Amino acid sequence: MRLSIVLPTYNERANIEPLLAQLLPLQQHVSLEILVVDDDSADGTAELVRQLAQHHSCLRLIRRVGRSGLASAIKEGLLDATGDLALVMDSDGQHEPAAVLRAVQTLQQGELDLVVGSRFHADAEIHGLSGRREQGSTWANAASRFSLPRTYGQLTDLMSGFFALRLEPLLPLIRAVDVNGFKFLYELLAVSRGRLRVAEVPLTFQPRTSGSSKLDLAVFWDFLISLLHSLSFRLLPRRAISFALVGTSGVAVQLLATQLLMASGYLGFEQALPLAVVAAASSNYLINNALTFRFQRLRGLGLLRGLLKFLLVASLPVLANVGLASAYYSFVARDTFWAQLAGIFVVFVWNYAASSRFVWNTP
Repeated sequence: MRLSIVLPTYNERANIEPLLAQLLPLQQHVSLEILVVDDDSADGTAELVRQLAQHHSCLRLIRRVGRSGLASAIKEGLLDATGDLALVMDSDGQHEPAAVLRAVQTLQQGELDLVVGSRFHADAEIHGLSGRREQGSTWANAASRFSLPRTYGQLTDLMSGFFALRLEPLLPLIRAVDVNGFKFLYELLAVSRGRLRVAEVPLTFQPRTSGSSKLDLAVFWDFLISLLHSLSFRLLPRRAISFALVGTSGVAVQLLATQLLMASGYLGFEQALPLAVVAAASSNYLINNALTFRFQRLRGLGLLRGLLKFLLVASLPVLANVGLASAYYSFVARDTFWAQLAGIFVVFVWNYAASSRFVWNTP
């Protein structure tokens, strides 16, 4: 059987050559294809892989320009793979190449659909994870296990980036994976609805020898959105959930700004409210640009133009927000909190749909 190994990379020049040196000898055991899916690295990763591919016919480079993200790189690699079996692993050297054959053999002998390399298997060893990161992964696994079908309850590492699968029968599920998700494996298990036959093999998780981890606030945000997306039975769009959470922070900004402006003694509620609404809209724009639409993130002058577009798109619902809140305050109840919430509720759907299309050019 032919094995395709998918290696997503971004600025991994120092790590990719030693990793390939350990993977290429696998040709002695299997018909091998290695796909390096590079997100247009600035450190010369793609150039190095291209040079190596001239000497190794099993090595292929997929260089992505204008698109990025770990989950989408994995999805693209799997869809381009030509093997009967496929295996995904990190390119930073933390996943041991020795586990490749172990995972493939387990996949074949057990008549399974998917085999996960686990850092938390009873026989696994962790050398490349700090105590804080290990504890965070443990909590993330517990939360993920709660949100996934119970048939996957025996899996100990739902956050793993190392897994092997039978390619042909899983292609429909791979196509259905949301590439904006937190982890490709988690998203694959979520869309499978518990139908996959799965097992685990232990990993010896190595320290990173070069470069830095890609874990940041945006990754944590993606994890939170993935959980809420699964718990909502995947009925709500991921970006709508993210937009709504950011909007919640905007509610806090608007309420606080209103109180601070009124506390100055120079402005009443009707005068303070428009300024507070603009402050909240600007806050929402900046956070959405950093998190919700980070793969289409605007920078430099584009960031300023985007803000102006966002405020323009939001101008009609801003007027509705101010008008409805003022009317509620004047005619229903002189309660600034509920008056503002009434206005905020009216504008959410418009802001999400219109700004997605006209600010970040995302349908």
